Amino acid sequence: MEITIQASEFKNRCLQLLNDVQRGDSYLVTKRGVPLAKLSALKNTEPKTLFGAMRNSFVENDDIRKPIDVIWTMDND
Repeated sequence: MEITIQASEFKNRCLQLLNDVQRGDSYLVTKRGVPLAKLSALKNTEPKTLFGAMRNSFVENDDIRKPIDVIWTMDND
């Protein structure tokens, strides 16, 4: 259930509202009647296990062993 709440009331009751969100409520925070933010629970709040946590987190574009096309120079002072 989404509940509309003013920003000033949100400021005063923030910790209590977070507990309500944890139980399933969501809040639409308004300022002068204009929607400003939405407070709701995350879909998946369970932490990832260490095993496999980095799976699909990078993409290899080239062969890392082939030479690069950059010419290095060194200035001798």
